[in-house]
Amino acid sequence: MGEVAEFPVDDEEAGRAERIEALRRRIAAVPARGEVQSVARGRVEAASDRILPVPTPLAELLPQGGLVRGSVVSVSGATSLLLGMLASVTASGGYAAVIGQRRLGLLAAAEMGARLHRLAVIPDPGPDPVEIAAVLLDGIDLVVLGLGGASVPPSRARAVAARARSKQSVLVVTDGRWEGAHVRLEARVDGYRGVDGPGRDRLCATRLSVRAHGRAFPPRATRVEVCADRSAVEWASEERNRLEDGRFRKAVR
Repeated sequence: MGEVAEFPVDDEEAGRAERIEALRRRIAAVPARGEVQSVARGRVEAASDRILPVPTPLAELLPQGGLVRGSVVSVSGATSLLLGMLASVTASGGYAAVIGQRRLGLLAAAEMGARLHRLAVIPDPGPDPVEIAAVLLDGIDLVVLGLGGASVPPSRARAVAARARSKQSVLVVTDGRWEGAHVRLEARVDGYRGVDGPGRDRLCATRLSVRAHGRAFPPRATRVEVCADRSAVEWASEERNRLEDGRFRKAVR
């Protein structure tokens, strides 16, 4: 499964410039994208170089079948979306970073297939997480930025978006306000399914209602199922959801 790399950048004894420089040194140690893609098979080879993979049910929801390099994506609601993206990108040979998301369940990401040795985590990014994200865009395929409820000024959002575009990375923002995102994804828990027979208290599937909309396409919606099968977690399409519909309990709102 590998070991996740944690970057402690909130050390008060270290100066701001030193923290940024430490991040840059770590990024320099990441293999170039060409090297990463040369060892990744299947999904990376099948996909365009301009697209980062996502779980199949989400790919069917997005116009280009994945996350377009150089774009900014806003994600809200159930964290399964973020976990699925991290799993898909790292499993296909890419590198990802997560900023300011202390409670993100990396075990669930690993069960979805994430390669944790390709994932850097910065749980405490200090007073300016946006700057940390801007640095990581230089060399990391997917950067997930938790804003902690903050609103990013439009002028700064445009500057960081331009950096993502120039570096051909994808920036995913969550838990805050970011103007000008290319795609917005919203997910809510729609139901649960447990195990039949002994051990019925164990949750084995969660159904999500997912809505996508963006600059270049009208709103779209679907339902997906995130299924736990022993040591693995898989994503199922809406067609399977219809077959399983009677076995789900509705989520209480």
